[in-house]
Amino acid sequence: MKQISTLLLMLTLGTATLNAAGKTVKHTIKSGDTLYEIALKNHTTVDKIRSINHLKKGETLKIGKALKLPVQYKTKKKSIKLAKKSRKHSRKTVHSKKRGTEQKLAKALRSITSQKHTERRHTTKFALSDFVFHKKSYSSVKGRKLIALAKKKLGKRYVWGATGQKNTFDCSGLTTYVCKQNGIHIPRRAIEQSRYGKYVKRSDLKPGDLIFFDTSKQRRGYVNHVGIYIGHNKFIHASSAKKKVIITSLSKTFYNNRYKIARRVGS
Repeated sequence: MKQISTLLLMLTLGTATLNAAGKTVKHTIKSGDTLYEIALKNHTTVDKIRSINHLKKGETLKIGKALKLPVQYKTKKKSIKLAKKSRKHSRKTVHSKKRGTEQKLAKALRSITSQKHTERRHTTKFALSDFVFHKKSYSSVKGRKLIALAKKKLGKRYVWGATGQKNTFDCSGLTTYVCKQNGIHIPRRAIEQSRYGKYVKRSDLKPGDLIFFDTSKQRRGYVNHVGIYIGHNKFIHASSAKKKVIITSLSKTFYNNRYKIARRVGS
């Protein structure tokens, strides 16, 4: 019981008692020194310095006299060093974890990029397999659909102003109908269609492109006829002269001389 009481007493007295009973170091008083400054510099208190050196309040410090100071400040310095070391270690750990996370993210990003590249490559292969190649041009999937639907109308009657009613068409009515059925909305009249979509040079024609002519006898210089290019220098159109939907060669003198412009729609 006596030992327990002694231990409790020591815990109650705390650090001050331990320091008082512990080791001390000397500090020689210099001109201008005060107990407050000495205590502050050595990480202790004025009361502890007075207690160890048996100084009374208000007692004058004599220059050259040695004061005893508790060694607690060394422990504090060591604690500070340990704390700095711990913080440095923590920063290294955080930096290491951050770098590890960044490396994982970079690896994941490379994997995703590689996967997208593979998918894009496969998609490209698939898209190319959907093209029908000719000597100087190829037909896109959409162009093929336009042509396929237009060919189903071959032989159908030409009626001015018709856009598919009772399977009758005029030239721009056929192109309007075929495009609309494939989700492409273009103007109704041939002259307006000639200003819609992407301009295409005659040498760059591809199946599905719309081609325009001036078929007037006087050749007034403006568009009044339209057809759908199907490749191999041929086009499909609703002919007012033949009174039906037909396929004609662009090499034919009449159309070759009256060719005006071409447009690519829905691309």
